[in-house]
Formats: sequence, C-alpha cells, structure tokens
Amino acid sequence: MTATQNTPAYYSYRQIWNIAYPILISLVMEQMIGMTDAAFMGRVGEVELGASAIAGVYYMVIFMIGFGFSIGSQIIIARRNGEGNYRETGNIFYHGVFFLLGLAVLMVILSEMVSPWLMSKMVSSEVVAEAALSYVRWRLPGLFFAYVTVMFRAFYVGTTQTKTLTLNSITMVLSNILFNWIFVFGKFGIPALGIAGAAIGSTLAELVSLIFFIIYTISRTDCAKYGLNGFSGFRFGKLKDILSVSIWTMIQNTVSLSTWLIFFLFIEHLGERSLAVSNIIRNVSGLLWMVLCAFSSTCSSLVSNIIGHGYQDSVRSLVLRILKITYASVAVLAILIAAFPQLVIRIYTNIPDLIEASVPSLWVLCSAYLLTVPANIFFQAVSGTGNTRKAFFLELTALFIYSVYCFTVIHVFKADVAVCWTAEHVYGLAMAILCGGYMLSGKWKNRVI
Repeated sequence: MTATQNTPAYYSYRQIWNIAYPILISLVMEQMIGMTDAAFMGRVGEVELGASAIAGVYYMVIFMIGFGFSIGSQIIIARRNGEGNYRETGNIFYHGVFFLLGLAVLMVILSEMVSPWLMSKMVSSEVVAEAALSYVRWRLPGLFFAYVTVMFRAFYVGTTQTKTLTLNSITMVLSNILFNWIFVFGKFGIPALGIAGAAIGSTLAELVSLIFFIIYTISRTDCAKYGLNGFSGFRFGKLKDILSVSIWTMIQNTVSLSTWLIFFLFIEHLGERSLAVSNIIRNVSGLLWMVLCAFSSTCSSLVSNIIGHGYQDSVRSLVLRILKITYASVAVLAILIAAFPQLVIRIYTNIPDLIEASVPSLWVLCSAYLLTVPANIFFQAVSGTGNTRKAFFLELTALFIYSVYCFTVIHVFKADVAVCWTAEHVYGLAMAILCGGYMLSGKWKNRVI
C-alpha cells in the first residue's frame, strides 16, 4: 500500500520538521551539557580537558547500553502507536524502566570494580588517568536518573509527541551550567572540585531532568490513553519480546561508542596536545551531530509508524524526504563552522596555540558530514523497519573497516591529528553503502515486531 498526501501515513517536509525540530532543540540543549563540561575544563587545564574526553566517552559507552535498549523500545512503541494500540505503549515504557533500573545497579557496581584497573591500562599518562577516574566515579551514579529519562524520551519520540523534549532539555542544561559553576570553581562555600565538580554537576542535572519528565507526564499527558496510569505487572515474556528488538540496538550502540573510545585511546598515545585537540573537535562535532540525530531519530520513528499504518511501500520516499531536509539543515551549520573555525573553537578553550592547532582537524570533520548524513539516515531507516539485528551487523562491518583504518593511520603511521580525523570519512562511506544498499534491496519488507 502506498501513502499519499491524503493518507494518515504520509509525512510531508513540514510534518517531518514539526516532529524533528523539538528533538533538535532538545539535543542542542543536551549537547550544551558536554559543551559546558568541556568549556569549564578548558579553563582549568589541558590535562583536565583531555581527561574529560576519555572519561566522557567512557561514561557514554556505559550509558549507551541503556540508551540502546530505549531505542529498541522506541521502535516498538512507534509501531504500536502506528497500529493504534496506544495502551501497549505504556506497558512497554514501564517494562523498560524496571529493566533499566536493574541494569543501572549492575553497571555502577561493575564500573567501581573495574574502572581503576581499566583506566590504568588504557591511559599512558598517570595524571590523565587519575583525573578521568575521578570524573567517572562521580558521573556513574547519574545512570539511575539517565536510564529512566531515556525511556521517557523513547515514549515521547515513539508517539511523535516531541515538543516536551525541548522544555526538558532547557531545564537540564540550565541546571548543568549552574551546578558546574558551583562545583567546578567552588561557590557558596563549596570547595573547588575541578573535574570531579563537572561530573557532580552533570549527575545532578540528570536528576532535575527526570523530575521534570515525571511532573510533565502526570500533569500534561493523557496517561489513561497510553496506559501510563497504572502498571499491570512485570512479565518476563514481555521483556523478552522487547529485548528481541532492543538487544541489537544495545550491542550496536555499545560497540559503536567503544570504537569511538578506541579512537581516543589511539590519539592519547600521540600526546596530550593531540588528545586536547581531538576533545575540542569531538565537541564541535556534537553541534553537527545533534542536527543529524534529530532527523535520524525522526526517521526511525516515522518509518516504524508508517509500517504500522500498513504503508511499507512508501518507506523509500519518506526516507528520501528526510535525507533531503537533513542535508539542507546540516550543510548550513557545517559551512558556518568551516568559515569561522576559531570563533567556534574559542567556545571550548582560550589557549591560543591550542586554537590554531585545532583548525585543520575541524575542516576535516566538516567535510566528513557529506558522507555521515546518508550513513546515519539509512542506518536509522534499517532500524525503523524492526530488523535491528541486520542493522547491527551492517554497522559492525563498517566499524571493523573504521577500526582497521584508525589503527593503520594513528598507531602505525602516527599521522597528524587532522589526518586521523579522516577516519570519519571512511566510516560514513562504508555505512552509506551498506545501509543504503539494504534499503534499496527491499529485504526489510514484512518484518513483524
């Protein structure tokens, strides 16, 4: 069945934008949390700036295990929403919350046991390792808040009620700025805690975000319609059904971020300056990445919704519309960043020679998004069809190619840091070919979740 502009499963450019822009604004706000930490650390010292890069990615690897589960849950929620089975979306939400709370307990305990040994083995600089471990120990308790928060996000994106994400993220980033200012520099009688203060500030901001979601959902959402007004009980059979989709997004997100961590560990062996440069570039990349993520999250949700409506023949045209609007949005920002690189880099550091050293890598990064855009849109389209297992193995192939390239360029040839960032081109090209080819093949049709 093919959707037209008069059918409920057709999504015009305006409708795509109306769903994506609240996600975009929320991601802008969330990105500012990382920017806040980096900006504060850039004014404390290069060691702290480099350590926050490794510790931040280390935390994100752990966070992405739970976030991957929420992405799988979001795909199922979107499918049930498209089918009109609204109360089941709440049932999926509650099963996800209980599962992720248990997972948070496990992750915090394992991290406390393993992190000291792991940091000492991963990082060659003792002072960087010590600073990174200090950040991780104060940041990990925030998983209890963050894991529940991502299930709220999965619910609102899956049901296309994305405007609440904007309000939540504004509240979260303002809280993070305030808490960082207090704990990093020491205000109101609290001692200056440096990198540990940044971690404490981010953890407290996660708590504020969760409190906001709870209050908003109770007061503004039709809880009876979506089955949020009561939980019928935890059933392992239901969790198994969710995990059949989510397990692959959990593994995929963890492996993806682990590979990103490996990149930074390779860079760390090039020296503290190269690591500091790469941390700045990582944070600038977040400015472009958040635009891309807004549309790719929208793509995953709308693909699942449109299939739930029974219009799977219209998936390709929907993906192409999303790809066009994503390219237009990302290109504007990439051109501005490339045209005024020093102005952007000064957000993260005021060290003159560090600013100059970062400019070439920034130009390389901006050019990579010519390939990164289709790579992520096609990948999320594959995930949106419900075939998350296939999506995982497609990305695993791309990540293998990426890792080999990183090892060769960084570890073997010890290339300049700007050359090292061409790894993003390699990853984007591999993903675009693999995922785009799969969507064109039509093998994803008739997938039941």
